[in-house]
Amino acid sequence: MASSGTNARREPHAAKTLAVRSSRRTELINITAEIQELVTESGCSSGVCHIYVPHTTAGVIINEGYDPDVARDVEVALDRMIPLKGDYRHAEGNSDSHIKTALVGTSQSVFIEHGRLALGRWQAIFFCEFDGPRHRDVRVKIVAD
Repeated sequence: MASSGTNARREPHAAKTLAVRSSRRTELINITAEIQELVTESGCSSGVCHIYVPHTTAGVIINEGYDPDVARDVEVALDRMIPLKGDYRHAEGNSDSHIKTALVGTSQSVFIEHGRLALGRWQAIFFCEFDGPRHRDVRVKIVAD
């Protein structure tokens, strides 16, 4: 039986792709507002938002978003710990990028409560570029309870 009007049943999930453009080789980009916009558009009031980066030299983290110096400090620390040039065997010259991605990971999940991402007071979602500048995709799947 098909339904229509205001009683129409919402889909239990929504999948979207967010385009991100980096401007530096190593760069953390706050994408929280864009992810929240997708949650709002989905109409989901309670559920989970899955964020996935389908690249081997880019990832996603949740960290402090209030002070932009925190993101810059993370960039600098990762570049110091895993330098561009090293005793790497990978021929493409971006081994450091693969290692950084392995450390930070390529996915995060955030609860949705009352139509909002249930992040902590200072938390934000950051796309992590390690082999830029590039055009990248972030896949977002919103699953309602």
